[in-house]
Order: sequence, then C-alpha cells, then structure tokens
Amino acid sequence: MKKLLTGNEAVARGAWEAGVKFAAAYPGTPSTEILENIAKYGEITSEWAPNEKVAVESAAGASIAGIRSLSAMKHVGVNVAADPMFTFAYLGVNGGSVIISADEPGMHSSQNEQDNRHYARHAKMPMFEPSDSQEAKDMLKDAYNISETYDCPVLYRMTTRVCHSKSIVECTDRQEVQDKPYVKDILKYCPLPAHARVMQVKLAENMKKLEAYSNESPWNYIEDNHQSVGVIGSGAAFRYAKEVFGDTASYLKIGFSYPMPLGLVKEFAQKVEKIYVFEENDPIMETEIKAAGIDCIGKDVLPAMGELTPDRIREAIFGEAHPQIEGDADKVVNRPPAFCAGCPHRGIFYELGRLKKVMIFSDIGCYSLGLTPPYNATDAMICMGASISGGHGVAKAMAIKNEDTKVVSVIGDSTFFHSGLTSLMDVVYNKSNVLTVILDNRITGMTGHQENPGSGFDLKGEAAPIMDIETIVKALGVKNVRTVNPNNLEETKAALDWGLANDEASVIITRWPCALKRFSQADKQEFPEAFKRHCKVDTDVCVGCKKCLKSGCPALAFNSIIPKKSGIIAEDCLGCEVCLQICPVGAISVEEEA
Repeated sequence: MKKLLTGNEAVARGAWEAGVKFAAAYPGTPSTEILENIAKYGEITSEWAPNEKVAVESAAGASIAGIRSLSAMKHVGVNVAADPMFTFAYLGVNGGSVIISADEPGMHSSQNEQDNRHYARHAKMPMFEPSDSQEAKDMLKDAYNISETYDCPVLYRMTTRVCHSKSIVECTDRQEVQDKPYVKDILKYCPLPAHARVMQVKLAENMKKLEAYSNESPWNYIEDNHQSVGVIGSGAAFRYAKEVFGDTASYLKIGFSYPMPLGLVKEFAQKVEKIYVFEENDPIMETEIKAAGIDCIGKDVLPAMGELTPDRIREAIFGEAHPQIEGDADKVVNRPPAFCAGCPHRGIFYELGRLKKVMIFSDIGCYSLGLTPPYNATDAMICMGASISGGHGVAKAMAIKNEDTKVVSVIGDSTFFHSGLTSLMDVVYNKSNVLTVILDNRITGMTGHQENPGSGFDLKGEAAPIMDIETIVKALGVKNVRTVNPNNLEETKAALDWGLANDEASVIITRWPCALKRFSQADKQEFPEAFKRHCKVDTDVCVGCKKCLKSGCPALAFNSIIPKKSGIIAEDCLGCEVCLQICPVGAISVEEEA
C-alpha cells in the first residue's frame, strides 16, 4: 500500500509498523504532528507530556518495563530533555526506545538554530538522519532494531523540510513485537557512581561496535557515477545536492550518521578527486572527515547558517543564481506578524505597553509578538519558563542597584505547566517582588491547539482532570492572585496597578479563549458571549485620531473605507471591544451577530 505522507506522518506510521506501544511528546514546530498522528493508532498509548524532560523520562520508564517507546520534540526541547537523556544512554534499554529531535535550519519558528547532531556525540548515542518520508518511516523501524541489538536509546534527527515535505511511502503491516519481561536489575537501572562507571565502559564498547555497524549500514551507501566530483551528504541537504549536481557527481549518502562511517568515507575518497560535504548547520561531518586526513570542501564555501537549498548551493559553488521571477518590492505592503483579530493577548499587552519604569520579561509563545509595535511591551526573552526566573534575576539585580524599576514576567498557560512552576516557586522561595502574568487562553495556541494539563482534555480528546492555574499558584505560596478578563481594559489596568503596588510576589491570570479555538461544551458555558458580536465605526463621530490602531488589531482599517477615518472589517472582527474602549470619542459600538 502506498500513501502520500509528510515526514512526520511517516514517522508515526513507522512507529506503528515497528510495534511501538508508548509515545510521549511536548508539541513544538516542526515536530508537533508526529504525536498527533501517532494518536490515531489505537495500539499505541500516546500522550502529551508537560515538557520534553517528562516525555523522555516516561519513554525511558516504558522501555525499562519492556515495551518499545518513543519520545518526540523540537530541537530546543532536547535541551530540556538532556538531563534524563544522557543517563538513559548509560542505562541502556529493555524495550527499544527512540528520541526524535526535529531541528530547524533557518529558524522559521524557533529562537535559535542549534544543531542537535552534537548531542549524539555528547551523549554517546547512535543517530539516524532521514532525508525523505520513505526513509523517515523505514529508518525509524530500523532504529528500534539498533536500539535493542546494541542496548541503547537512539537519537533520530529530523529537519523542517523532512518533517513537513510530502512524498510517496510504501507502507507495510504492523510488526507485533513480543513484550520483554521486566527483571529487577539495580546494576543496570540504578546509576549510582559505582554502577555508572561500569555502565560507562559498556557504553564505550557499544560505540566501537556501532562504528563497525555504521560502515556496513544499508543507510550509508555509495552511488558511483564515475565522476571526479564526489558529494557526501545527509538529511535534506543530500537531496538538495542531488538536485544541483545530478549525474555529474558521485555520492556518499549518510543516513546512519553517528558514529560516522569513516571506513566508507575513505573508500569513497579513493574514487573521486574533489569532495564536497553537504550538511545543514554545523560542520560536524566535515570536521571529522578532515581529522581523518581526507581533504574536502564544506563550510569554507557553503553557507554556515540556514538551509542548504538548491539556489544557495548553486550560488555558493558555481556563482550562479537560478532564474526567478522578480516582483516589485515597492508594491509589497510590509506585513509583520500580529495577534489575530480577537486575540485575548491584545488587551493585556496594550496596557503593559503603557506602563512606565517597568521591565517586561516575556516567554516563548504567541505572546512573543508583544514586543512589536504598537505595544513595544517586551524587553527580553530567552526560552520556555525563563520569563519568571529571568524576571526574578532582573528584580534582584534592580534591588542590588537600588533602581526603582518593577518587573513583569509574562508566560502562557501551557508554558507555565511546561517549566513555569519551578520558576514561580523560585520567586516565592527567594522573596522576589515580581509580578507574573499568566495568559490562559485555554489551549496550547502557538503550535496548533494541542491540549495541555489545564484544558480538560488529553491528546486523544478524552476528558482529563483540569489543573487549575489559580489553585496551583496559591499552592506554590503566592498570596496575591487575581484572575481577569483581558478584554476588559479597566479591569486589566486595575489588576496591573494592584500587582505592581504589592511589595511581594503577585500573579495575574488572564482567562479568555484563543480566538481560533474550537469550543468545548465547558467553553460555551464559561464564555457564552465570546466571538458572537463585532464592532463597527460611526464615521460621523470618528475624528481620525488613529488611537484605535494602537490596539494592533488587523480587523481595523484606516483611510481605506472612508478617507481619514477608521473602519472595521466586519468579517474579521470578533468583537473583543478593545478598540471600543480605546476610542476617545465613542465612535465605536458593538453589533450582535444575526
């Protein structure tokens, strides 16, 4: 049976065919759809974990218990998961286990461009790198064989183009793998220092065996076109190189990339006169090949950052640009990212942007857009969970410097569950005067509306216990807590003034659903009026002051409906009424939906 699948769909199919029985992940582009598609297979128990560390720990536990397991995350999530991952490599497996890292060359939706191939070497884990959907499925199945044969978890590196591009995949039936019995073995599963020293020796021996396997792996192979130019490539970069060179080069395809198949590389080097190494991001293969005494061309010619797309390869190597249709840049309107019409973050960021002598530490999510005009309401951001602990550090520093600057930390609901709890605990425990704003839009918005511990549903859409944020915050020791409707500017401003006036930790929870959310029955009961109206402008009253535009709503239009007047695109407006409250002359009113 053949299917047209994205790489993420193919991985999910591969997990099913390989007999995987447990899978956990935290959503993050470009990896999100892996678990969403695995959830469609009833034979696999699949779940969203609060963060990537928990996902890997859960998968490790399932492996120790004797079944095949999988955990998945985007590249920055591996940083969160690194603690258990490194030790998991020492323990080894019982049932096979694969950790998927979806890297993102080009940073399309990420805060950095780290190359997680380094983790394979660092943690001493074998690694696969598929370059299309068929390989994404087939390599994953082989990864479980490698995991169980060599007693090790496997790192599986995807990239954005492999995750999201579609190609034809030959599918097969599910392989029912015999569960392995769990046998208590503290020497294997309890890494006390004395035990870990033995584990370390076993791990080193495994890597030697895996290096021998790498040179014989079917995923590493030579395509000899009897040409003087040779190309060594992995992942999507290999496909890009083939598109550029075609039959004018010979190829060494690297699919099982760590340990490197240096024996095969040396064999290939004898067949060609010049070698190009194509790898996205860091020169990991290039460095190792050169260290083996083999001359090659890599990042000294090819771009060191971003995707190695065919057009970039042609320009770097041949100095020629592929013919393209050029548009008129002067006619293209600049459209920076913006909050959606009806977004519940609009009101809080409007009010945050008006505050004086306040440092705003934001987190990673839709609300990262609060840094852009017209709000200009963000001073710093690092990673998930860092807004609270980073804000704590700023507050302590301001106190040390005797500077009268208040700190506001902004974080989303899913991100709070991910890694904000321990940060807020730090604020309370170390008596920090930070105002934390938790934006509860009732869903994990940024990555495509995945459920989280506060939404009331699990990955499969089944009812789940709700982790109430206000109850949790109070349990962590925060005495000053308020929950507000962020669309009500007066209520929101009053809450901010209250929080900033306190001389100890305070928390404001903004509670209103994402404008794109599919409402549950509970949502309909709690927010019966949400998104059932829209606003309109009385152009006779409007004075053209443009103050409504400070809401940043894309449903507003100035000078397009009537010259020098504001207008509202009714089809886009969801009636949050933020612009209505900003208008100084009362020119905006509400219309109920018919």
